[in-house]
Formats: sequence, C-alpha cells, structure tokens
Amino acid sequence: MNFSDLIRDFGPLTITGLAQGAIIALFALGYTLVYGVLRLINFAHSEVFMVGTFACLVVWGWFGLDQNSATPATGAVIGLLVLGLIGAMVVSGVMALIVEVAAYRPLRRRNAPPLAFLITAIGASVVISEAVGIKTDRNIRGVPPLIQPSTVFQIGNMKVTNLQILIIVLALVMMFVLDRFINGTRLGRGVRAVAQNPDSAALMGVNKTRVISLVFLLGGVMAGVASVMYVLKIGDTRYDAGFLLGIEAFTAAVLGGIGNLRGALIGGFILGVAENYGAGLFGTQWKNVVAFVLLIAILMFRPTGLLGESLGRARA
Repeated sequence: MNFSDLIRDFGPLTITGLAQGAIIALFALGYTLVYGVLRLINFAHSEVFMVGTFACLVVWGWFGLDQNSATPATGAVIGLLVLGLIGAMVVSGVMALIVEVAAYRPLRRRNAPPLAFLITAIGASVVISEAVGIKTDRNIRGVPPLIQPSTVFQIGNMKVTNLQILIIVLALVMMFVLDRFINGTRLGRGVRAVAQNPDSAALMGVNKTRVISLVFLLGGVMAGVASVMYVLKIGDTRYDAGFLLGIEAFTAAVLGGIGNLRGALIGGFILGVAENYGAGLFGTQWKNVVAFVLLIAILMFRPTGLLGESLGRARA
C-alpha cells in the first residue's frame, strides 16, 4: 500500500473519479429503472450502451470526423456534440425498446419464471455484442479528441478541466430531468404506480405494457448520453465496450440501492472515486478489485444499498 501517493494525488484522483463516476451513474440508471418496475436485471443494458457509442461515431462520421481527422474547430464542437447526443440517445433508446419487445415481452405474456428472464437477458446481450463485433470486424473505432482538455481552475495540485466539468454537469442535469419526470409528471406517476403495485395500477387504468416500454426507453436514453460522455473521455470504442463498464454500473446501482434513481447517482460517484483511490493506494491493477470489495462490504452490512428506497416509494 502506497499512502504517500494517495495523499499526494488525492485531488487529481478525486476529480478524475467523479468524472468516471458520472458516466457510471447514468449507465446505472437503466439497471435501476428496469429493476424498480420489473424486478429484472437487464444484462443486455451494457450492449444498449455500446450501441450508443457507435451511433455517435457514425453521426460524427457523416460530417467528416473520423480517427484520421484533425480536431474540429471550437465553433463546430457544440454542433457535433449535440448531434452525437441526439444520435446516441435515439439509437440506444430504440435498441432498448427492441430488447424489451423481442426478448422480454413474450416471456411476460407467458408468465415465465424469473430464471427465464435472466437467461434471455444474457442471450440478448451476447447476440447484440457479437452482431456488432461481426459488423465492425472486432476493430476499435475512434475519433480525435472532440474537446481538448484544458484547465479551468486549480486547487492545489487538482486541475479541473473543461471536459471533466462537462461530463459531471451533464450527468447531474440528466439525472435532475429524469428525477423530475418520474416524480412530477403523469407518466412518471404511472411508472411509480406500476413499480409499487402492478395490479392496483392496472385497476386504476395504468397501461402496464406502455409503462414498461417507457422504462426501457428512458434507460436507453440515459445510456445513450453516458455513451457519448464515454467516447469524449476515452476517444474510442469497440464491440465489448459495455461489458466491464456494465458490471461497474450494476455495482453502482446495487451500491446506491437498486430501484432508487438517486441511489444510482450516488453509487456511481462513490464507485468512481473509490476505484481511483484504490488505484492510487494499491496500483491500477487493483482498481476493479477495490470496487467489488466495496460492493461486498455494502451488501454484508446494508443489503438494500446506501439509500435502499424502491422506485415505487420514491418521492421528490
């Protein structure tokens, strides 16, 4: 253990962890939304995220931006960023709906056991991942840095860049919008009603099928935003880009209290920071080990997660 490195780099590790945690948090929202309504772990959600990363690259490619291009001018960055977000959100949202309609809806109609849903989720994940792998020849696809990181302000040795601020602020804004939608709109009340008691919600005129489709769509849209943030931060993607990050997002959802939107946000930030502290203390090779040890500790002492409140009982 290297405490001196951790103390010396405490600031940089914290801000980098928060930026990584913001991506994980948005990714985790898809898991927590679906679980809150269906009590189902949608393992195909990692591929919904992965498809979003390719979607934003395709959109940017339409405007001549590829891995051999120069960094675009500042004036073009905002337009490319907005178009990439729209493309990724649409494609990821549609992919999430396709997974729900093709894989899960037939099982619900047949009252299939939970194990069937789990196996189907894993199967859908593999099918999407392998299909994209075949289509892309399993090659890495990337772009030059759309946003060149530059220091906005500095506290000690912690340099906060424009890219880190963008990622964190965008995650907080999207979380706020989703929270307001779930807790302050008619459709959101329908989601909470189905999450709390599907039968009573149906008696009150709530269309359960539409609510479930809406939940998958919202989760896909959040994954689409996270996918653009990931590409901005990492610079490239490949067919299995969502695998490890998907496990981290699932960990964050459980850490914060799966089924709780605000818990997913808190869990994502905590996990991102904890991973970086672990990397600074034990070395980068132990980064993921620290994350899962933290998960085990939370499940041992607080199995419901940090907040532990279900989607059906969440309030503004």
